[in-house]
Amino acid sequence: MTVIKKIPSTVLNRIATSKVDSIIRNYKKERWIQNSEKLGKEDSLSVWWSIEEIECFIEQAKIHGGDGIKFYFGAYGSDETDTPEYAERQTLAMVATKKRSNDCGGVANKDLYVTSENGNHKLVYNIGGAMCPPRCGAIVTTNPDVYSPEIGVTLIDKADGGFMII
Repeated sequence: MTVIKKIPSTVLNRIATSKVDSIIRNYKKERWIQNSEKLGKEDSLSVWWSIEEIECFIEQAKIHGGDGIKFYFGAYGSDETDTPEYAERQTLAMVATKKRSNDCGGVANKDLYVTSENGNHKLVYNIGGAMCPPRCGAIVTTNPDVYSPEIGVTLIDKADGGFMII
């Protein structure tokens, strides 16, 4: 017997590497530099989770009736104590969702709430993600003499502030 797994067409519509590189460069130029200057240190550029962590979160979402995941942008507070090196840096949080119809005939992907011994709460995942920076496999720097191959290189014209390589 042959089993064919149905793959949503959206999974097959992959984005070109050049497009991804372009949107990352745009982010660095339009948001990351300003964030980093405001913080006085490099802000995070990415968050990494293992496939096993993501699969476990997806399985939990399915068990509780979820049918999707939202990725929320967030930022740790200056008082972050669990991982002090993350203080004030941006992060991502995964939140399980479920489609719901509204009274107007529309559909919305609503955050999924589950019940536990502590009451109702969103089904979320953020812990364990390795933020880069500060936890990078390569050096992340604004020093033009240092190359950071895992994040990519972008040359930015800071107008009156000279050039910057990130």
